[in-house]
Amino acid sequence: MKKPEFFLEPYTIESGKICQNSGNIRFCFLSDLHGMVFGRNNEKLFRAIASFSPDGILVGGDMVIGKKYEAEASMEPALELMRRLGSKYPVWYALGNHEYRMMKNTECYGTAYQVYEEKLKAMGVTLLHNDQAEFQIRGSRFRVYGLELEEEYYRKPRSKPLTCGYMDQLLGSRGTSLEEYRILLAHNPRYGKTYFQWGADLILSGHYHGGLMRLGRRVGLVSPQFHPFPRYCCGDFARKEQRMIVSAGLGEHTVPIRIHNPRVLIMITLVPRRRGR
Repeated sequence: MKKPEFFLEPYTIESGKICQNSGNIRFCFLSDLHGMVFGRNNEKLFRAIASFSPDGILVGGDMVIGKKYEAEASMEPALELMRRLGSKYPVWYALGNHEYRMMKNTECYGTAYQVYEEKLKAMGVTLLHNDQAEFQIRGSRFRVYGLELEEEYYRKPRSKPLTCGYMDQLLGSRGTSLEEYRILLAHNPRYGKTYFQWGADLILSGHYHGGLMRLGRRVGLVSPQFHPFPRYCCGDFARKEQRMIVSAGLGEHTVPIRIHNPRVLIMITLVPRRRGR
C-alpha cells in the first residue's frame, strides 16, 4: 500500500503591522491530521516543519478522529507530533469539531479528551477555547484567537448562521488595532464571510479536506455538509488587507477520497510592507 505524502503550500503576506526590524515572520499551519502518520512518529512532517524554521505553530483542529472506536488510537500520532513541536516552538491550538465532540460527549468517549488536553498542556501547547493569546515576535505584536463553535454549526445539510455579535460573545469584542496583527483560528470555513466582517487580519480554517476533489486552486467539489462547490473551500481568499487561508488538510476519515487534492502543510511568511506603499 502506497504511503501517504503531503505537499508544502507556501503563502507570503505583506502587512504594515509587521515591523521593518522584525524581518520575515514564519508560521506553520496544521489542520485535519486525523491521526495520519507520515514516516515513523511523523518524522517526515516534523522535518518539513523544522526546515521552514517557523517562529510558531498554529493548529486549526481535527488532529484526531472523533469516532468511538478510532478516537484513542488517533490521539497517539497527534500527541507525539505535538510533543516534538512543543519542545521547539510555541504552539497555539484551536479545536475542530472532532475534538469538540469528544470533549462534550463524555458518555461516549469517557475522559479520553480530558486526558489528551492535559497532555498537550504539559507539552507547552496553548489551547484556545474561545480564547485569545498575545505575544511578540522580534518587536511585532500579535494576538491569536481560537474560535470554538458548537455542533449545531456543523450539522448536515443545514447548519446555524453565525453572526459577528455571537463571535464577540464567544471571543470578546475585538476592538481595533493599528499595530497588532490578529490571527483567527476558525476550523469551519463555511462562515468565511462572517470571519472577514469580524475583522481578523489573517483567518485560518480547514475542515473541508479540499472538497474531496479539487477543481482548481480555490474550488472543491463538496463540503462535509453536502453543499456542492462550497465557498471558501480551499486555498487563499482576500478582502482588502485581510487574508483567509483554508487548508485542504493532512488527513481524512470516513470517506478517504482525494482526487487532484493533495494533503498539504501550510507555510505562511509575514513580511513588512515595503516602504513607500
